[in-house]
Amino acid sequence: MNPLAQRVIDAHGGLERWKTFSTVSADLVQGGALWAIKGHPHTLERTRVTAGLREEWAGHAPFGGDGRRSRFEPGRVALEAADGTVLEELREPRRSFAGHDLMTPWTELQLAYFAGCAMWTYLNTPFLLAWPGVESEEVDPWEEDGATWRRLRLRFPPGIATHSTVQTLYVDGEGLLRRHDYDVEIAGGTPGAHYISAYTQVSGIAFPTRRRIFPRGEDGRAVPEPLVVSIDLSGIELR
Repeated sequence: MNPLAQRVIDAHGGLERWKTFSTVSADLVQGGALWAIKGHPHTLERTRVTAGLREEWAGHAPFGGDGRRSRFEPGRVALEAADGTVLEELREPRRSFAGHDLMTPWTELQLAYFAGCAMWTYLNTPFLLAWPGVESEEVDPWEEDGATWRRLRLRFPPGIATHSTVQTLYVDGEGLLRRHDYDVEIAGGTPGAHYISAYTQVSGIAFPTRRRIFPRGEDGRAVPEPLVVSIDLSGIELR
């Protein structure tokens, strides 16, 4: 692991402590323009998300009404009743996004796939830097609003379902994450600039509780409008 990746992991609580847990869950409040664009303005407005830390999976409960919940894995996504009965499922879900762009509406199963994939990535970062097959290298620093952030360029292996193969993390002087860039492949490669703040400590692990995602321009700068997604987390638990 390169030195900056090690510094970031240590600043967030350290890999050995992280490995003592197997799941993370949090109360989730979401907003922004994306959900209405995709045809689901309120389904995941307020919910609880749980994600695996040793394998890639995530779920939201409730998922809309009627006590439903979702279950995301890279090769399958499902909607379930409260007792676990499978109501709908989709195998190889990423293939269903072929030809999509930012404005293409989603089915409920596609929404469950994206939300699960995204929140699994967010809740496991930066510890994904230590996952088998994930490569990282330090690239040129970045200046923004009077601050200089070091940057890590990540490359994910095919077996991990995430926004894009190549992503970039922006790191402050304390080793904490401040921004996360990616191109949303299932939405036509839409570029995003994802800002991270409001850290809290949970069982010795540092978690950001406020995330704001904006379009990213060709110059790499965030475009201030529209706010694509807002994410606020509370009640975080590690088990």
